[in-house]
Amino acid sequence: MDKVMECVPNFSEGRDLEKIDKIVAPFRARQGVKLLDYSNDEDHNRLVVTVVGEPEPLRDAVLEAIGIAVRLIDLNKHQGQHPRMGAVDVVPFIPIKNVTMEDAIALSKEVGEEVAKRYDLPVFLYEKSATAPHRENLAAIRKGEFEGMAEKITQPEWQPDFGPARRHPTAGTVAIGARMPLIAYNINLSTPSLEIAHDIAKKIRFIGGGLRYCKAMGVELKDRGITQVSINMTDYTRTALYRAFELVRIEARRYGVSIVGSEIIGLVPVEALVDTAAYYLGLENFTMKQVL
Repeated sequence: MDKVMECVPNFSEGRDLEKIDKIVAPFRARQGVKLLDYSNDEDHNRLVVTVVGEPEPLRDAVLEAIGIAVRLIDLNKHQGQHPRMGAVDVVPFIPIKNVTMEDAIALSKEVGEEVAKRYDLPVFLYEKSATAPHRENLAAIRKGEFEGMAEKITQPEWQPDFGPARRHPTAGTVAIGARMPLIAYNINLSTPSLEIAHDIAKKIRFIGGGLRYCKAMGVELKDRGITQVSINMTDYTRTALYRAFELVRIEARRYGVSIVGSEIIGLVPVEALVDTAAYYLGLENFTMKQVL
């Protein structure tokens, strides 16, 4: 591949394997596109797909998958721990090789316009593609979720960038944009108390006075009888993974709670893990050139 763009679409289906297979199908065995990873979470009831490709074939594959999700997912029947406003909840484009952030923004707008036209779906442009400062943050757009969007979308300040100013009856709305590589990182706690997980999340996220490039929320893992702090690290080069881990540990201590493990959803840049390993091993003057 000469030009490489990454896309990490999130779909609101983490339980029905047949539906998941159909949504992922457009990314398989396709010229100019490579499916790197997909992971579904039953508690979150969400599917995260990581795919790279040349911009044009990637665009076509993403549009096809969105169409399948709009057809198969009914948000009136969807329940999960993760906030959601659409069958296809968010579609970020990330520049990887021989493409710029401007290219990613242009592609996101092209896809947004086509999604609205083809599927009658309201589209919000977010992050680097946002058309106004109050639309940059995904959490601000998604506030109220699918249920609240019916009323929210009629307000002048929340008119969609493309598509009708009404919520799709089953597929809701979608946020499409361009951003830096993001790490989805979850830290599991030795407590079933969602209140404690929420409280820790509030303290570590930027909006609550925590880490600059960190978004976080508390999530219940019912099947394991524990909770987790579910984190999005929006710029790992400036806020390291180990800092989030240690800050969660510090805040958990006040409740007598410990960390029982952590997980990465989807893919992670190798630099983020090397940085964390170097910190915990106390490596001096270590560089990426030493990684085999």
